[in-house]
Amino acid sequence: MTNHLIQNPKSKIQNQYDALLVLSFGGPEGMDDVIPFLENVLRGRNVPQERLMEVAEHYYHFGGVSPINKQNRALIAALRKEMEEHGMHLPVYWGNRNWHPLLKDTMNEMKADGIRRALAFVTSAYSSYSGCRQYLEDIEQAREAVGANAPHVDKLRAFYNHPGFVEPCAEHVRAALERIPEARRTSSRIAFTAHSIPLSFARNSDYQTQLEETCRLVAEHAGHDRWQLVFQSRSGAPHVPWLGPDICDHLRDLKREGALDVVVAPVGFISDHMEIIYDLDTEARRVASELGLNMIRAATVGTHTSFVKMICELILERTDNAPKRFLGSRGASQDVCQPDCCPGRTGKEIDTGTRRRGDAAKEKSF
Repeated sequence: MTNHLIQNPKSKIQNQYDALLVLSFGGPEGMDDVIPFLENVLRGRNVPQERLMEVAEHYYHFGGVSPINKQNRALIAALRKEMEEHGMHLPVYWGNRNWHPLLKDTMNEMKADGIRRALAFVTSAYSSYSGCRQYLEDIEQAREAVGANAPHVDKLRAFYNHPGFVEPCAEHVRAALERIPEARRTSSRIAFTAHSIPLSFARNSDYQTQLEETCRLVAEHAGHDRWQLVFQSRSGAPHVPWLGPDICDHLRDLKREGALDVVVAPVGFISDHMEIIYDLDTEARRVASELGLNMIRAATVGTHTSFVKMICELILERTDNAPKRFLGSRGASQDVCQPDCCPGRTGKEIDTGTRRRGDAAKEKSF
């Protein structure tokens, strides 16, 4: 993949952008952080206290520490190294939606450093309200809070079908399949998982369509055609319909069908954070064990070399008109989100330069 990078893009990049911002969800890093973190996640939403405490127990199970911040630090370190090696001398900043370093604080730091215009890499591969549009809103709200001379930030495109994402996912799926006895390997199943979202959100975005394309491409590159897209981490009121089937229900279905082995591949995530280590490695694994189903969990892309290089490619697409690489037939995602992309459940246009409208931002709840 190195051949796809422009070796000395410094002048073009720095004429257009002063920095790269890595933008993520955030997570607690100690027992005392858990409740304040969850209150940030749930701010403005009518969630019962007992539900908040139930979710808090997921974090307490791991000492109150979500792996996401540690993994973002590792990704940023790898990205800085890759960028320097290719003459991309941009400072890299990091801001979170829900926990330190909070985006507003990072934006203040960028302003103090004289940053005028930055590119943003969001740690979500797909187009959905919470994975794309809400981050654009977060950026505008942070800029509004910072005030005059706040940096302008342009988000890099969705990368669900970029070879730098698909190929590492396929590599990890192949490695997981190889852990299954050879005589049973061809009959094993792959369960691709992603975070469920309300059907009202799914109808107004390409989230599910993009996920299905990623699954198809990963399965094709892994050389295995027995797969299904399922969902995990569903939350919200029971009467509100969300995307399914749920991973645990799917495991039960596989057992009834006579399956012996399943590879669970969380292609909806780029790193092994709480939705992986609790919802899959703890809850789903417990269900599989009770069923007598051999469950192998494939790794996420994390800091895979090809994935880190992909981020550099996305930057060069915007600064040097580098080719937009993609796999499959859907083409590369657009650079600039349109007004009707990833709206809230009402389907109304959401202006990324204003505050959230109505209940659109409250749909993704516990």
